[in-house]
Amino acid sequence: MLFRFRSRLTCNSILLIALSVPCALFAQVLQPSPPPDTSSINPLVNTTVKPGKMFLFDLESRFAKDVATKGGAGFAAWFADDGVALGNGKAPVVGKVAIEKSAAWTPQQYQLTWTPTDAVMSPQDDMGYTWGHFEGRSKDANGNPVLTSGRYMTIWRKEPDGSWKVVLDAGADDAPSAGDCCKLPPAER
Repeated sequence: MLFRFRSRLTCNSILLIALSVPCALFAQVLQPSPPPDTSSINPLVNTTVKPGKMFLFDLESRFAKDVATKGGAGFAAWFADDGVALGNGKAPVVGKVAIEKSAAWTPQQYQLTWTPTDAVMSPQDDMGYTWGHFEGRSKDANGNPVLTSGRYMTIWRKEPDGSWKVVLDAGADDAPSAGDCCKLPPAER
């Protein structure tokens, strides 16, 4: 009798397990799969990117091309009359006229390049922002190469005439490497 009970228990256990496995597999099939990780997908080749983001990336591309070929004049030309430029450790430059005066560099003196990381368009499609990484290359007084790099953010606005202008451009230099920022002055003897 004891043998039979154990056999039934074993058969019941096997039957329970046998029925549970297809149910568990079926439950897994019904589970929604997590969305794919798109953080490393290039938005310029990603077909799921929203049109507003692509539009802002196109603006950035044209802005960068003008800066590469025209220098500071190309930079200033993209600003709205009430635009603001915020440079790292510098006073704000307010207004297109002031930005034109402060951006008096040629592409031979200074090469400014940047790569947008992301862009967001407003629901009304009349404002947006981009942000990413920039690099500036120039030479010091002795002719040695100087590289500055950091993060930037640009806020774009659609003007009454339908054109798009920069209303705010801000940049912050990358932090110096640990070896450069934490040196103590030599001890006096």
